[in-house]
Amino acid sequence: MCKFIQIIYDTNRCFYSNLHYIPQIRACYLKFAKYLQDDFAEYENDICSYIESFSPYFWAITTRDNKFMGFVCLDNFVGGKGICYSADLTTCFEKEAWGVFTRYSAKFFLKKAFDEFGLKKINAQVFPDNFRIKTLLKSCGFVYESTLKSATQRGGVAQDFDVYALYRSYYYKNEVKL
Repeated sequence: MCKFIQIIYDTNRCFYSNLHYIPQIRACYLKFAKYLQDDFAEYENDICSYIESFSPYFWAITTRDNKFMGFVCLDNFVGGKGICYSADLTTCFEKEAWGVFTRYSAKFFLKKAFDEFGLKKINAQVFPDNFRIKTLLKSCGFVYESTLKSATQRGGVAQDFDVYALYRSYYYKNEVKL
């Protein structure tokens, strides 16, 4: 039903992959920027820097026939000495993907993140008004952990973040199904 295509934009090593998705990623990012960025983000005119900041943990999400549906990335990894304990998740979907496709691809990606990276916990920081992503996170087994009061600024106004987390043990114990 979905594929995750790794996008790599690494100017330091002059290594790039699947850059033909950049115009679609940029368009998706701009459509939903108010849910993705605060006043301090500098990516709207330079999507390549955005991708590079997550590289190599940035993926385009497509249908099996390669129709672009969104993107997902991981960052802020915590761990050391070969152990990757946790990471933060960011995702954005085109409107036509909302619903069954987003739930399926999210669960598929979470399994990939736990299995391939050995993560014990996946975090998501969400603006409180982003009800679609909060609903998606909850349907995948994420639990609300806290609210970071006035954590950033949007439109010149102090802005909270809601923090959600999914633990590997919960994910596998409750067999979050694809």
